[in-house]
Amino acid sequence: MMPICDIKRSDSSNLDNVVELLTLGGRSLPHVMMMLVPEAWQNNPEMREEKRAFYDYYSSVMEPWDGPASISFTDGDIVGATLDRNGLRPSRYCVLNDDTVIMSSEAGSLIVDESKVITKGRLQPGKLFVADLKNGKIISDEELKDDICSRKPYGRWLKENKLTLTDIARPRTKSKVPYSGEELLQNQIAFGFTREDLTEILKPMADAGKEPLGSMGADTPLAILSTQAQHLANYFKQLFAQVSNPPIDPIREAVIMSLYTNLGPQRNILAETPEHCRQIHLDSPVLSNGQLDKIKKLDDDSFKSYVINATFSATNRLGALERAVDEICANAERATLMGCNILIISNKDISESDAPIPSLLAVGAIHTALTKKGLRAKTSIVVEGGDVIETHHFATLIGFGANAINPYLAGDTIRSEFTGELESGKVTIKSLLKHYNKAISGGLLKIFSKMGISTVQSYQGAKIFEALGISKTVVKKCFKGVVSRIEGMTFDDIAKEAIIKHQRAFENWNSDKHLYVGGYYQWKRKGEAHLFNPTTIHLLQKSSKNNDFETYKKYATAINDQSKRHITLRSLLEFNFGDSIPLEEVESKEKIMTRFATGAMSFGSISYEAHSLLAVAMNRIGGKSNSGEGGEDEERFIRKKNGDWERSAIKQVASGRFGVTSNYLTNADELQIKVAQGAKPGEGGQLPGHKVDDWIGRTRHSTPGVGLISPPPHHDIYSIEDLAQLIYDLKNANRKARINVKLVSEAGVGTIASGVAKAKGDVVMISGYDGGTGASPLSSIRHAGLPWEVGLTETHQTLVINNLRSRITVQTDGQLRTGKDIAIAALLGAEEWGVATAALIVEGCIMMRKCHLNTCPVGIATQNEELRALFSGNPDHVVNFFNFLAEDLREIMAKLGVRTVNEMIGKTEFLKVDENINHWKLENIDLSALLYKPAESDSVDVYKVREQEHDIFEILDRKLIEAAQPALINGTPVKAEFDTINTDRSVGAMLSNEVSKVYGGSGLPDGTIHYKLNGSCGNSFGVFTAKGILFEIEGEANDYFGKGLSGGKLVIYPPKISSIVPHENMIIGNVAFYGATSGKAFINGLAGERFCVRNSGVTAVVEGIGDHGAEYMTGGKMVVLGETGRNFGAGMSGGYAFIWDVNKNFIKNFNPELSDIDPLSKEDKIELKSLIEEHYEETKSTIARNILENWDLQLRNFKKVMPRDYKRVLAEKLEKSKAKIVV
Repeated sequence: MMPICDIKRSDSSNLDNVVELLTLGGRSLPHVMMMLVPEAWQNNPEMREEKRAFYDYYSSVMEPWDGPASISFTDGDIVGATLDRNGLRPSRYCVLNDDTVIMSSEAGSLIVDESKVITKGRLQPGKLFVADLKNGKIISDEELKDDICSRKPYGRWLKENKLTLTDIARPRTKSKVPYSGEELLQNQIAFGFTREDLTEILKPMADAGKEPLGSMGADTPLAILSTQAQHLANYFKQLFAQVSNPPIDPIREAVIMSLYTNLGPQRNILAETPEHCRQIHLDSPVLSNGQLDKIKKLDDDSFKSYVINATFSATNRLGALERAVDEICANAERATLMGCNILIISNKDISESDAPIPSLLAVGAIHTALTKKGLRAKTSIVVEGGDVIETHHFATLIGFGANAINPYLAGDTIRSEFTGELESGKVTIKSLLKHYNKAISGGLLKIFSKMGISTVQSYQGAKIFEALGISKTVVKKCFKGVVSRIEGMTFDDIAKEAIIKHQRAFENWNSDKHLYVGGYYQWKRKGEAHLFNPTTIHLLQKSSKNNDFETYKKYATAINDQSKRHITLRSLLEFNFGDSIPLEEVESKEKIMTRFATGAMSFGSISYEAHSLLAVAMNRIGGKSNSGEGGEDEERFIRKKNGDWERSAIKQVASGRFGVTSNYLTNADELQIKVAQGAKPGEGGQLPGHKVDDWIGRTRHSTPGVGLISPPPHHDIYSIEDLAQLIYDLKNANRKARINVKLVSEAGVGTIASGVAKAKGDVVMISGYDGGTGASPLSSIRHAGLPWEVGLTETHQTLVINNLRSRITVQTDGQLRTGKDIAIAALLGAEEWGVATAALIVEGCIMMRKCHLNTCPVGIATQNEELRALFSGNPDHVVNFFNFLAEDLREIMAKLGVRTVNEMIGKTEFLKVDENINHWKLENIDLSALLYKPAESDSVDVYKVREQEHDIFEILDRKLIEAAQPALINGTPVKAEFDTINTDRSVGAMLSNEVSKVYGGSGLPDGTIHYKLNGSCGNSFGVFTAKGILFEIEGEANDYFGKGLSGGKLVIYPPKISSIVPHENMIIGNVAFYGATSGKAFINGLAGERFCVRNSGVTAVVEGIGDHGAEYMTGGKMVVLGETGRNFGAGMSGGYAFIWDVNKNFIKNFNPELSDIDPLSKEDKIELKSLIEEHYEETKSTIARNILENWDLQLRNFKKVMPRDYKRVLAEKLEKSKAKIVV
C-alpha cells in the first residue's frame, strides 16, 4: 500500500491516492475534498464560525493541496467537482429541465436545446458542486458544508486544545541579554555577516518594513565560483511557476495568502479527535527572542521541547562536519522517540573550538533523517540561527523542513545599527523588529507566490529549489530530491567555508577586526568581483565610441579572462579548436547581426531617448529591438525621412498588457509573450506615478500621474493550453509576426519549452537569472532562477530528443557581453541572442544601480527632464558594438573551422572544461550535463528549419474578412449574421488586424462593421477588436471575452428562446476585458472571476461578477448591476466603477487599499443613467429596465468606487485648468 504519495507519480495521481485512502477511512468524498482543497479561510471575516473552525482544525491535520485545479469526483452515489481557492481553473455548468447536468471547462462543449436550460452557472473559488444521483438533486455548497461542519464540535475542540503564543505566559527567568560591542562583532564575523548585509538588507527592512530593491541584475560570481566564503543558502536557487502553475500576487490577492503555521505533533490522518488540534498556532514562522523563550520554557504536558546544539569541531579535520551532522540527526531521532515534539536547532553556542553548523544544513539533515524513519510528523523543527539574515535564508529553511525560525543575531544587529535612534527615543526596538518581521513575512509570501503557492504550510518541506554547486552526497543526506546538476561542495568543503569565517572571528582577536565590505549589490574596490566594473565599462564605452576594435578586444579579454576569479559557468569552458579556416570563408557579420536583439526594456523604465536609440541602431543592422511591456508611441511606427526607424521590431506582450492594441500588434515583426523575467521571475512590477508623465500615460493607455501595476501572472495563462490560446490570439492578430515565448532558466524549463513548441510558438527565449532590471527585490536578483547556460542546454537537449527542435528558434539572453559568450551560447543550442545591459552601457550607463529611484545621472533610467537632457548616447556607438560582437564571433568561428552559425548550433564537441582550474571549491564541479549531446540522427534537425503550422486558415475570421471587404476598402458599412461554436477561438483578431493595417489606431467609425453571431463563443471572443467593429452575440461566451478590446463594441444576451433569468445566470467566463484599452461592452448576465482585470479604457456594463473584479484597473468605467465577488478593486489605480448595491453586500467585498467608496455627483448620475439606458437599448435587460423605471429610488443603491490616486490627479488637473482661466 505504501507509499501513498510517490514522486514518480503525477500530482493528480497522488491526489487520487490520498482521496481514496481518506474515503476508505470513513470520510465522505465532499468531506475529503474540504480537507485537501480548503477555501481561503484565514483572511475571510465573513465566513461562518463553524466552517472556519472546520478548516482551522484540519490545518492541524494536513497542509492544503495548493495550486490551480478543477477536480471532479464520484463514488457512484454522488458526482461532484471543486475548484482551487483562487479560482484559477474554469468550470461552467448548465442544468436542463430533464435533470441533465453538464459541467465542462468551457460552455458550449455539448450543444443543448436552449429552451430546456433552467440554470447556467460556474464553479466558484473553493466551492463544491455536488449532484446526488441517488436522491436526484443538486446539493448546494452551503448546504453541504453546513452539514459536514456541524457533525463534530470543531470550534470547542480548538478552544480547548489549540494554543497561541499570547496564551503562553512569559518565562520567569530572563533571557540572555542581546549581543553588543565586540561580542556582537565577533558573532557577526563568525556567521558571515558583511557590512553590505547591514546597510543594504537589515537597516532598510527594519526602517521601512519592506524588502530592499535593486536594479541592473547580477554580474557577480555564483556562490560555487566565489572566492569569498558564502552562506550555504546561496548555493540554492529558488524555483518559480512558469506556464503550468501561475504565480500569485501576494499583495493584491492577500485574501488567499497565509503565513499561519503550527508547532507540535501531527496525528493519524485517518482519525478525528480533539487531540489532533493540540498544537501551538503561529501567525508567522518568524519568531522573536521572547517568543522562542516562551516555547523553550513552556510548562505543558502536551509540549516538550529539546535543544539540539548545532556546532562542530573547528579543527579542520576531514569528516568533522559530516560526523557532527550525523550526531545531531541521531539526537533528533532519540529526542523524538522520547516524546519531544518541538526540536530547537541552535547554532548559538559557538566558541573558539566550536564552529556553527550552517542552519540550513542542520535543518535539511534532520528533516531528511526523521522523514526516512517515519518520525517527522511527530515533531516540529524550530531554528535558533545566527546565520539567518534575509528572506532567502528563511525561505530555504522553511522549504527544507523548518516550522519556525528565530533570527536572533539579526535582531541584535538591528538593535546595534539603530543605537542612536533608540537612545534618542525616535524609534523603539519593538517597532524596528516589527518592521523587520513584516519585511521578512512579505518577502516570504512573495517567494511562495512565485511558485503559485499561497500558504506557508504548503511550502514547508516542499524543497522548491535547485542546488547549484552542492555535491550529490550532501544532497542525498540533507536535501533529498533536490536537483543538483553540476555537483560541487562536499561536507568538507562546506566545513572549510564555515571555518574560514570562524577563524577570522576567533583567531588573534583584536579591536581592529571588521566586517567584510561585501560588494555584491554594488561594486566595491575590496568587495566581490563584478564583470562590469570601472575598467570594463570604460573600455567598452571607449571602443564603441571610437569604433576601435582593438580597444574592444582589450574589453573582451578583461571580461573573458576569469582564470583568477571565475564569475560565470561559461568561464569554466574553453574552445576545443580544430582545423581553422580563413576568416573570409565565414559568413558575413551582416548576416550574423540579424540574429541579435536587445533586451525588453520598456518606455517608462528607461527614457524615450534611450529606448528609441536602441530601436534605430538595431533597425540599421537588421537586428531587432524589443519594446518591453510599456507599449510604443504610434508615431514611432513611421520611418523618418533619413531612413532611420524608431519602431521596435519586437513588441512585447507582458502581464500588464500596457498599450497592447490591435495596431500595436500589427506593427511588429515579432510578438514576445513575457512569461517571466530573469531578474525577478514569478513577480510583477510597478511603475510609480511620478514616472508616468503625459507621454507615457498616452502610450500605455493610462492616466498620467497614476501608478501602474503589472500582475505577477498573465491572467490568461494558467496552463499550457492557455499559453497555446494566447499564441493563437497573437498569430491571428498579426499573421506575419513570429510568436516568441520568453521563459527563465530553471529546472524543467526544457519541458516547458517543448510545450511552447507544441503550442505553435515560433521562438522560445531562455533568459538567465542575471539579466538586468529596472527594479527588483534584491533577494530575487540574487537567488531566483539559474544561469542561461543551464536552462539553454536543457532546452536544446529536450527539444532535440523529442524531435521538436526543427520547428522552433531558440534564443538566449542574460549578461551576454562578448563574442565568446555568443559562441558558447550557439554551441549550447541558441541560434539567436539578446544583449541588453552591455547595450545600455554603450549608450552611457555607468552601473549606478539606482534605476528604480528615477535619479539616473546619465539620462537613461529616468523620466526627469533635466536628467534626460544629459543623455549622450549615439546609435552609431551601438551599431559599432554589435559589429564588434559579430566580428569577434567570426574570428572564433574561423578558429573552430565553421562557416555558418547554423553549423555551430548544439555542437558541444567544440567545448571542453578548462584544464587550468585550480581553486579548491571547483575541484568537484561536473559540467558533463552542460556538454551532453543527444545522439544525432539524419531525421532530427538541431536548429529551426521549418515553420510552425498555425491553424489559421479554415476559421470564422476568414468569412468575417470576406464579408467586410466594402468596409475595409472604402469604409462602407456592412452588416451580416453568422453562427458560432466554442471551437471558434480568437474571433475578431484577424479581422481587426485587417482594419489596423488600413486605418491604423484610429480604426473605422463606430458600427461600420456590424456582425451578429449566434451560439457559444469560444475563448478570446472579440480579442483586440478594433474601433468600428460591433459584435452582437445571442448566446454565451467563454473566458477572455473582449481581451485587449481596442475600440470595438461587444453586446451579448441570452438566446431569445431561453427561459433563464439573465441576471441570475452566467453568460461570459473569467478574465473578461483583460488589458482592454478602449471600446464598449454590454453584458446581459453574469461574468466570472477577474472581470475587467487591467482594464485601461473600456466602458462595460454587466449584471454581476465574481471575485477580484476591476483588479489592476487603470482606466475606463464599469457598471455592475448586481453582486460582486470578494476583493473588488485590488490594485485599482485608475478609472471608476458604479455598483448597484441593493443587498448592501458590497462593503464586505471591497478592497479599500487604493480606492474609496464615494457618493455620486450630479455628473455621475447623468453618466450612469445614460450607460444603463444604452445597456437596455442594446440588450433589453429586465434589470436595467426595472432600475430605470424606479430611477429615483434605485439611485440610492448605487455606490461609486474611485481610486484615490486617480481622484488626486483629476483634482490637480481641475485646479490647473481653473488657474489658466483666471490668468
